[in-house]
Amino acid sequence: MNKEIFIKKRNGNLEKFSADKINKVLQWSTEDIKNVSFEEVAMNAHLSFFDKMSSGDIHTMLIEAASNLISEQKPNYQYVASRLLNYRLRKNVWGGKNPPKLHDLVQSNIESLVYDGEILNWYSKQEFDKLDEYLKHDRDLNFTYAGIKQLCDKYLVQNRATKQIYETPQFAYMLIAMTFFKDYKENRIEYVKRAYNYFSKHKINLPTPIMAGVRTPMKSYASCSLFTVDDNLRSIFSNISAVGFATASRYGIGLNLSRLRATNAPIRNGEVMHTGPIPFAKAFEATVKSCHQNGIRGGSATVNFAWFHYDILDILVLKNNQGTDDNRVRKLDYCIGLDKLIFERFLKNQDVTLFSYHECPSLWNTFGLEGFKEKYEKAEANKNIKFKKKVPARELMGLLAKERLETGRIYTMFVDHANEHGSWLDQVDTSNLCLEVNHPLIPINDVNDKDAEIGVCILAALNWLEIKDDEEMESVCDIIVRMLDALIEHQDYFVPAAENFAKKRRSLGVGVSNLAALLAKEGLKYWDKDAPNFVAKWMEKTSYYLIKASVEMAKEIGKCEKFDRTKFSLGILPIDTYKRDIDEFITEPLHMDWETLRIEIKKYGMRHSTLTACMPVESSSVIQSSTNGIEPPRSAISFKGSKSNILPVVIPNIDKYKDNYTFAFDMPNNEGYLKVAAAIQKFTDMSISTNTYYIPSRYEKNKVPVQEVIKDMLLAYKYGLKNLYYANTDDGDKQTAMDETKTETKQPILQESGCESGACAL
Repeated sequence: MNKEIFIKKRNGNLEKFSADKINKVLQWSTEDIKNVSFEEVAMNAHLSFFDKMSSGDIHTMLIEAASNLISEQKPNYQYVASRLLNYRLRKNVWGGKNPPKLHDLVQSNIESLVYDGEILNWYSKQEFDKLDEYLKHDRDLNFTYAGIKQLCDKYLVQNRATKQIYETPQFAYMLIAMTFFKDYKENRIEYVKRAYNYFSKHKINLPTPIMAGVRTPMKSYASCSLFTVDDNLRSIFSNISAVGFATASRYGIGLNLSRLRATNAPIRNGEVMHTGPIPFAKAFEATVKSCHQNGIRGGSATVNFAWFHYDILDILVLKNNQGTDDNRVRKLDYCIGLDKLIFERFLKNQDVTLFSYHECPSLWNTFGLEGFKEKYEKAEANKNIKFKKKVPARELMGLLAKERLETGRIYTMFVDHANEHGSWLDQVDTSNLCLEVNHPLIPINDVNDKDAEIGVCILAALNWLEIKDDEEMESVCDIIVRMLDALIEHQDYFVPAAENFAKKRRSLGVGVSNLAALLAKEGLKYWDKDAPNFVAKWMEKTSYYLIKASVEMAKEIGKCEKFDRTKFSLGILPIDTYKRDIDEFITEPLHMDWETLRIEIKKYGMRHSTLTACMPVESSSVIQSSTNGIEPPRSAISFKGSKSNILPVVIPNIDKYKDNYTFAFDMPNNEGYLKVAAAIQKFTDMSISTNTYYIPSRYEKNKVPVQEVIKDMLLAYKYGLKNLYYANTDDGDKQTAMDETKTETKQPILQESGCESGACAL
C-alpha cells in the first residue's frame, strides 16, 4: 500500500496531497491564453513529491516550469507564469482570494512601519472607500512574467531581509497617485483616478525611486543629482559629503571635476604641488560605492571633464583595464565635454592646447557659450600662462574614441549644443549619471550652503505605444507634469543646495519609452527615411502638451521663481533653436499651435524651467513590457539580469510585429538611429541618453576602427544631439556595455547598469 503524502501549507498545517488542486491552478493559469497548455507546464515541472513538502515549493516549481517554456514560438507562457506568480503574491499579501480594503491595508502597513504614517490623515474614510471601489485588481493579470517578477523583486514595498511583501501592484499604483494629489483641493479624487489609470494601464512609466519609494516613510524620489566642484578643498570635501548623502538617498550622481587644477599645478605660490583631479576622483568613487541604495541598486556616478583639461589624456584612460589601481578609477564612468572647436581642429589636423583652471578660469566659465573660442585662442597666445601644453587634436580624439569603444562607458557631451539648444540662460557644462539631463550649477563650499545649486533630476516617461490619441496624450501629459511638480514639494532633500535648485528652478525631465515597439507597429525600421518624420510628429505633440500643462499650472499656482533665467521667458522655444542640418531629413511641418502657446508663455510664464529629457528606462520598462526608452531591443527575447534574478523579457506584440522590429545589432550602422534621436532632440529642452552600436565581425580582424566611433560623434554633433551615452559592442556572446560581469554560460544576459533613468534603469 502506497504511503500517503501530506503537504505543508503556508500556515504550517498539513494537508493530504491532491493532484486535482494542482491541475485546477494550472488550468486557471492557462485559461483563455492562446498557444499554451496546462499539461505542458505540468510535464515541464518534473514534479516529484515527498511527504511534508511545502505548498510554496510546489508553486515555485510551477512558476519556473511556465517561465522556462517562454520562447519566440510560445511567448504567451509569460502570461501563464505571471498568473502563477500573481496567485502566490495574492495568497501571501491578501491571505486568500479576496483583497483587503484599501484603508485596512494602509492601516496595517503603517503599523508595520513600511508606509508613511501620514497617509491616513490625507484622505477621509469615505474617500478611501470610494477609491477602493475604483481599484481594478484584475489589471495585475496583464503583467508579463518579467513585469510582475520585477515588481516583486524591486518595487513593491517589502522587508528586504525576510522578503515579506506588503502590497500587490494595484494598491501600489493607487497609493502613489493618492500621494501625488493629496494637496489638491478641487477634483482631487478625479485626479487620483486619472493618475491611477495611467499608471496601472502603463501609459506613464514611473522611475524606480517613485515606484519603490512613494508611500513609504523615506521621502526621496528623485532619480539623480548633479554637482560641480570648485577648485578648493572646502568645495571638494563638502561635495564628497553631499555626494554621500545623495547616494544614500537613492540618487545617481553626475559630477563635474573639470575645475580641479592640473597635476603638479602650484598651490600657495608653489609651496605645495597639486595632486590633480585623479586622487579626488578616487575619494568620490569610494563615497559612491560605500552606499547600497535600499537593497534596490548600488551607487553610481558619471564624472564630467572638459576636453581642454591639462590632464585629459590621463583622465581618458581612468576606466581601462591597463595600469594599476594607483592610476585608474574604474568604478566611475566619464563624460567628456566637446564642442565645435575641438572638431574643427580635428578635421584640420591641428594641435589643441590643454590648460589648468587655476590660470584661466574664464575658459571653463564660458565653455559652450558665445565667446569661448575667442578666449581660448587668446589663452593659447598668452605667454604669461605657463601651465599649458599642446597635443594633436587627432591624438586626443583618437584616444577618446578608443576608450569609448573598449570600455563602452566614456561618454560625450556637446556642450555648445546643450547651451544653444536648451531652455537655460545660465551656462550648463555638466550631464547627469545617464546623460539626459543638463543643469546649471553653483558649487557648494559647505554642506549647509543655501545659495549654491545642486541639480535634482525629477523624471518620468510616457509609454508611447499605449497612448491611443491626441486627447489622451494631452491628458497624460497634464497628469505627469502635475505629479512631478507635487513630488518636488513632497520629497525631502539631502542638502539645502539641492532643495534650492529643485524648488526655484523646478526642472522636470519627461522622456519616452517603447519607441521601438511603436515603430514596429507602424512597420518602420530605424533606418527608414520616414522614421524621423514619424517620430518628429510624436515628439512635437509630447513637447507641446507638456509645455501647455506647465503654463496651465503657472496660471493656477504661479511660475517658478527662476523662470526669468530660462529662454522660455523670452519666448524662445526648442523649435526655435534646433540644429538646422536636420531639415535635410526631417521635412515634417509643425502641426501644433505654437504661436498661441508662445503668447501664453510670455503672458503667464511657466511652472517649470525644463520639461523634456529622454532617459533610458532599462529597469522600469520591464514592468510595463516596454522596450527601453528610444532604444532598439537586442533580440526578440532578452535575458535581463539584476542582483536577484534573470528574467526572460519578450518584445511587445511579438506575435504580430516581430518581423517589423529593428534589432540593435541588425542596424547597418548608427546613422538611422541617430537621425531618429535628432528628431526627438528637436523638441527636447534637455538631452537624450543616446547610444551607439558596433559589430566587430563586420570589420577586418574583427576590430572596430576608432574612425567609426569618431564618425558617429561627428554625425551626432552635426544633427544637434547633446550627448552620447553607451557604446555597445556585439562581441558574439551578446554582452554589451551595460554588462557589469561576464557570464560563464555565455547567455545573452543584459545586466542592469545601476544607473537609474535609468539610465540608466529609470
